[in-house]
Amino acid sequence: MAARAPPRLRAYPLALFFLPVALLGVLAGAAPIRGDLRRVVEVEGEPRSVVWAVQLSDLHLSAFHPERAADFRRHVGGALAMVNPSLVLITGDLTDAKSKDLLSSRQEKSEWLEYEELIDEVVGLSGLNKEIFYDLRGNHDSYGVPEVGGMFDFYEKHSINARLGRTGNVQSITLQNSGWKHLFVGFDSAASIGLRSPANVFGQPTDQLLVELDAALSQWDNYSSTSAVTKVTFGHFPMSFSSSTTSGGSLRDVFLKHALSAYLCGHLHTNFGRNLKRHHRSDRNHLSAKQYYQTNMHEGTSTSIGSNNCSTTTESVAEFWEWEMGDWRSARSMRILAIDSGHVSYTDIDFRFGSMDVIIVPTFPLDSRFMQRLSTPHDLNCQANSTSHFGMVRTLVFSKYKIIAVSVKIYDSFSGSHHLVLEKDMEMTSGEGARGAMYTVPWNWKAYVDESPDRYWLQIEAKDLTGKIYYSQLRPFSVNGLTAKVRWTWKEFRVMGCQWGQLYQPIMWSTLAFLCLLILIPRTLLMLYENHMLKCRSSKTAAGSSGRHLLISFEYFAAELSKMYSVWSGMLIYLLYLVFFPWFAGNAVTENHNKMYLYYKGWSTSNLANLSTAAPYIGLPDVMVIVLPHLLFVVLPAFLIIAAIAANRAAYLVHISHKAKKDDDHYEERKCIHHVWIFRCFRRFLILLCLPIAWRHWKHCRAIVRAYEANPFMDAPIYCFGVPLLVCLAIYRASAI
Repeated sequence: MAARAPPRLRAYPLALFFLPVALLGVLAGAAPIRGDLRRVVEVEGEPRSVVWAVQLSDLHLSAFHPERAADFRRHVGGALAMVNPSLVLITGDLTDAKSKDLLSSRQEKSEWLEYEELIDEVVGLSGLNKEIFYDLRGNHDSYGVPEVGGMFDFYEKHSINARLGRTGNVQSITLQNSGWKHLFVGFDSAASIGLRSPANVFGQPTDQLLVELDAALSQWDNYSSTSAVTKVTFGHFPMSFSSSTTSGGSLRDVFLKHALSAYLCGHLHTNFGRNLKRHHRSDRNHLSAKQYYQTNMHEGTSTSIGSNNCSTTTESVAEFWEWEMGDWRSARSMRILAIDSGHVSYTDIDFRFGSMDVIIVPTFPLDSRFMQRLSTPHDLNCQANSTSHFGMVRTLVFSKYKIIAVSVKIYDSFSGSHHLVLEKDMEMTSGEGARGAMYTVPWNWKAYVDESPDRYWLQIEAKDLTGKIYYSQLRPFSVNGLTAKVRWTWKEFRVMGCQWGQLYQPIMWSTLAFLCLLILIPRTLLMLYENHMLKCRSSKTAAGSSGRHLLISFEYFAAELSKMYSVWSGMLIYLLYLVFFPWFAGNAVTENHNKMYLYYKGWSTSNLANLSTAAPYIGLPDVMVIVLPHLLFVVLPAFLIIAAIAANRAAYLVHISHKAKKDDDHYEERKCIHHVWIFRCFRRFLILLCLPIAWRHWKHCRAIVRAYEANPFMDAPIYCFGVPLLVCLAIYRASAI
């Protein structure tokens, strides 16, 4: 690796600070947002037209897991010194704020003191300027924080942003290098009133935050310069866990408006999978199902629209990539993001198996699975012949030791296996004193134009002074801009593809509607067909066709539930209670505040008049993590089992009535005894099915009691005991079988 460069970030003189800010407000058409310093930093030195940043996320420093901080101290400082980035972004969940059993949450000052000490130590080990570090608030950092800047808000005391005076919810910094502008905009969308876990999993952007984001991303739009601008945003919450504002606005709309290159986030962790990436594009159909879910990673395919129009006024494609990076908590992940002449790429580093001596970050060509944009065909037609960028394979190589050889290998997978078709040595283009080592090699890129987006695969090989050989991850590329499709696993789709903020209400109301129908239809049938069913019960054979006989039988068995009046009325009253009354009460913010009441539409704020909110409820859609599991995994299966118990009882009564009329037939008597045994076995089977429901319900109640210090008898009697009592009552009423 080239010799370490001297400090390379040259901020503009303080005396001229107010003049550029004022000019930016005029040129960009938007005044600077309070707390957003809008820093502009010149990134000096080679390689030209290239900058790179490091992202870390979800540190979850915990008093119960000291190994997280120890590993961070052991690996990250040295890695940053080797990579020498222009920015270090820490995207939320800096501390854990959870108990040892993970059931309760509160801010621990000791964890924040450890974080402050750890970051200062890592900054010192890296040799970097602390001002290039940006750390954001995550949902764990707001657990039990009733107000921003209050006594329990340790983020405002111990984070880097707070200690450097970055007080706003939006922070931006522009890195300039060789005529390119690279705009990074970070934002804090954590709820202003931090609820305790588990009902604090969504980002809660406000209309004001969207205005500030739009202004920050627009600051270079009207700048009279020919320099290109690459826009990257970073935050904690992915789009699937970011709610809409009160006016219906969304972060996604703002990002599409500005055609971001990428949105960097955390929150989900690698426990859900490694392919937590998502491509977004604008959809003019407002009634599209994509407002609720996206079935695969790529929302669109590469298009040739406008690809032949190389005018500078050509409207850009409204799109952006969303890249969730994983976590430090369990995966020990670090990401290096590189921007090479506007092409954005990344490489993820895994420190679970120790420190890295060499890190390879290919910057061109891009990975056709996770980095290709819809505008790539346009770039191919308009830039390939006018610039030398497409004619070079480019990679950054960071190393503790001197690198003596770097080569590129390209494989053809057309036959089903990888066959080497190109191997060339690369040359270092950055000289002494460079920020990092850039290696390039010319290639005939037109030879790799193919209709398949994953036919050709790229790998970089590096050899250091000790003779050890290192490889980059093998990845497909498509120089003509085609996208290699990658499908999510079920777990990945569940957390990245579903817009839970939009899905919560439809899922909840459809479940409640089904449960109401399950209760009301039998009663309606009993009222409409009672006389007819009595005739069918008294007759030996059912009149009418076989289809009519089946319909009458269904009506009879379904109506049996409403005949168990105490059970039926209890089920109806329980559903009405869930809709109109609070489910339970608990300490939703901190133990020092009055208890709040949870409804399906959020936590009631009637007892919290001292907090700065005018909304009658807070925590929507976060409460879905309590509401939906209870409805889908407790109430729904329990009610279905109760209905099945009633139907089994009805069938048994019909069978007994037939048996009474055939007492003189010994063969029929033996047959009836056998059927009675079947009815009793089925009843026992239904009772057995209640056990996993009871176990799930007990876990839910235990979690609620621990999380919000709720007394199950005083604060949550209906929630904790309503369903078990209904099931027991149904079993008792059907005990005659």
